Amino acid sequence: MGRAKLTIIPPGKPLTGRAMPPGSKSITNRALLLAGLAKGASRLTGALKSDDTRYMAEALLAMGVTIDEPDDTTFNVKGTGKLLAPKAPLFLGNAGTATRFLTAAAALVDGKVVVDGDAHMRKRPIAPLVDALRSLGIDASTETGCPPVTIRGTGRFEASRIQIDGGLSSQYVSALLMMAAGNDRPIDVELLGEDIGALGYIDLTTAAMRAFGAKVERTSPVTWRVEPTGYSATDFLIEPDASAATYLWAAEVLTGGKIDLGTPATDFSQPDARAYEMIAKFPHLPAIIDGSQMQDAVPTLAVLAAFNETPVRFVGIANLRVKECDRVRALSTGLSQIAPGLATEEGDDLIVASDPTLAGTGVSANIDTFADHRIAMSFALAGLKIAGITILDPDCVAKTFPAYWQVLASLGVKYQDDVG
Repeated sequence: MGRAKLTIIPPGKPLTGRAMPPGSKSITNRALLLAGLAKGASRLTGALKSDDTRYMAEALLAMGVTIDEPDDTTFNVKGTGKLLAPKAPLFLGNAGTATRFLTAAAALVDGKVVVDGDAHMRKRPIAPLVDALRSLGIDASTETGCPPVTIRGTGRFEASRIQIDGGLSSQYVSALLMMAAGNDRPIDVELLGEDIGALGYIDLTTAAMRAFGAKVERTSPVTWRVEPTGYSATDFLIEPDASAATYLWAAEVLTGGKIDLGTPATDFSQPDARAYEMIAKFPHLPAIIDGSQMQDAVPTLAVLAAFNETPVRFVGIANLRVKECDRVRALSTGLSQIAPGLATEEGDDLIVASDPTLAGTGVSANIDTFADHRIAMSFALAGLKIAGITILDPDCVAKTFPAYWQVLASLGVKYQDDVG
């Protein structure tokens, strides 16, 4: 049985030491899929081994890809250049990247693929991606607008252009781009709408595609041309996870410590690394923070904002309502557990009132994580400064950062925990 709850004991001193974030979830799941689609043997090093990446690896195994894991940060992947129809539905837990990426990749399979997940994933929207696939003549369907999704592919599709709303999840766009290189003709992927969400993640996708031999060119601010190259096996180094790094950067500034992550903030290519510039300004965070291009860093910044000198309004975060949970609601609920009125929602904006005098106080706050790893990890930061912060379902961090509690402990954080 996992731990039912875990109470953080404020260290009362600066956190110092070396703490390595795990490999990037975003890049690991892209690289796993591309290596699975490639012909030949690829070696992925620096990879994340977590719930989300294991779901992706298990799905690829079910589709005829050979994978072995010689150590804790390496995947050896051997593909034939073609994914096969699995014998049973693919179960992907609550892994958004794996679910979206494989839904599109299933169009390259000659046969039926059912993509499914747990109860949380069955509430997360996927209809825009299904609609985009159907516009290509692909037989794809979802009864609820969420998983499960059934795709009956023929191994190819006849289209030269895909259009999708750019204001929706960037994972839809990345999924279509990675799929497009497997077709037999060039395809233009065009984003529609004025708000282009999380462009940095699309850049991560195209960089990974090029590493595996694809030819993809950005032909306008909202259009990419993908050539029908397929993918070639390669050795690929995965950088540390920037979203995971945000918790350590925040722990450093909250406690006045010095934590060596092994990678300078400027060396990350992931969008969430932009949060470092914000975190470095603490306790003088900006009055308005636009989270649209660093969405997974918003929970970190929101909890940090609770101790800021002045209030902070988070904008551009509507997509946080359809993540592993409604993160806007989870953040406002948790912060208000710590102090009534500490956070409020205004439309899709989150306003954190900020109260630096909270540091050094004690409360009795049971933080409902809603089984969301980022809610658990971000609210742990509050426990560095306030006694009585209890994280419910702390083991949900296994989704992307299985060693999170041990890493904090290595820096000097202690806990009271209850086993359920």
